[in-house]
Amino acid sequence: MNFYRLRNRVFALLFSRFPRLTKRWLEGQQLADYGPPPWTPLKKPLATCTVALVTTGGVHLKTDEPFNMIDKEGDPSFRVIPHETALDQLSITHDYYDHRDADKDLNIVLPMIRLDELVHEGVVGKAAPFHYSFMGHIDGRHIQKLLTTTAPEVARRLKRKQVDAVVLTPA
Repeated sequence: MNFYRLRNRVFALLFSRFPRLTKRWLEGQQLADYGPPPWTPLKKPLATCTVALVTTGGVHLKTDEPFNMIDKEGDPSFRVIPHETALDQLSITHDYYDHRDADKDLNIVLPMIRLDELVHEGVVGKAAPFHYSFMGHIDGRHIQKLLTTTAPEVARRLKRKQVDAVVLTPA
């Protein structure tokens, strides 16, 4: 394991154990320059909606290329996860949070089974055919690519599949 990956894992453990460290780190970030997140009210009952999941947990198919952990500014790319994928076919590549619990139960960061339960109960209309995963640690030069290229591409894909609502699960 290289120095950066080891350092990131240590920071992830510290941030998860000491929330004040996380708050202090966030105060130094420039994300406020991008304004508040857009909000779009739901226009139809949830019980008739197609719902997709988008996670920043670094989840990907085991057959996919893992997220880049070498670049200390992160990896702004995304991975596509078909809804019918078995959880044992997925993996997490992300050094910037402690994902030991998510490794045991992937529904913590990608709640596909919980979504299926909500569909079965009639709370949600149906699950989208594809879900999307990002690596949540994006910094420096990659922020612009995330905001202008990769995130809009995922939004276009969701729109093409007529997704009505997205559940964002941060890690």
